[in-house]
Amino acid sequence: QSIERSLDIHKQIMKSLEPVGKGPPVIKKMSHLGCVVIGNETLEQPLTLIQMACTNLGLELGIDLYLGINCAAHELMDYNKGKYEVLSGTLKNPDEMVDMYVNLIHKFPSIIALIDPLRKEDTQQWENLCSNLGSKCYLIAEHACRNMSKLLDGQKKNAPKCSGIVMKYLNETKTSDFLEMTNLLDGLKHISVFGSSDGESSDDSLVDLAVGLGTKFIKLGGLSRGERVTKYNRLLAIEEELAKNGTLCARDDYEFIDFTEDEQEEEEEEFDCSDLAVEIAQLAL
Repeated sequence: QSIERSLDIHKQIMKSLEPVGKGPPVIKKMSHLGCVVIGNETLEQPLTLIQMACTNLGLELGIDLYLGINCAAHELMDYNKGKYEVLSGTLKNPDEMVDMYVNLIHKFPSIIALIDPLRKEDTQQWENLCSNLGSKCYLIAEHACRNMSKLLDGQKKNAPKCSGIVMKYLNETKTSDFLEMTNLLDGLKHISVFGSSDGESSDDSLVDLAVGLGTKFIKLGGLSRGERVTKYNRLLAIEEELAKNGTLCARDDYEFIDFTEDEQEEEEEEFDCSDLAVEIAQLAL
């Protein structure tokens, strides 16, 4: 159903972009992820376009469907100026990026996931983002947390604070790594997202793995090109098979992480430990 809705929304958006009368055509191109790219004057413009398309289809954002944004912050960075270029000519430093996302989620509460909102180097801003938005949406690291093997080995030096990560087949990644990392994230109440590798193929085993391990989301790119469509078709086939067997489950409610509560608990634990140390010292005296 979600795939059909996505196709319908795509058609509505393309229809709304058609020139009226003799107006100039809207310049459109296809991204490497299979998504339509159009020029926008504001950050809200594409979201408003989606909202209008949903309204025309009788759908309500935040009830019938939700949005996730692949921010790809590393691609927005102007390294010469040391700032993110969020729109042509509009530059923002990491702190301003946090404010921008907070305002965006306030205006569009139907956004429940931000993927790579910042680069991994902006560790303090990741923490600020988690404190401000962690209880409202998922803050997911992909490019900012690429090496699964290092994470499993406990080498988390460059891993930002987040709600979950996107896992891909990279280098020597094994199926057992996916299983181990999914279990690890579940234990931390974080979410796992399976994503297609950069050099895509028609291998659809990632879909079976995602369904089998019960991942919250799967990130496959736009509904175009054979290698992506193959994966979406496999997803539909699994859904049909589960429905036929009567084992298709309803979607769970989205449960976000309130990082402020975790921080308070950590502070309380530290306080309790210091109290215990004092008591031991007094007893020793």
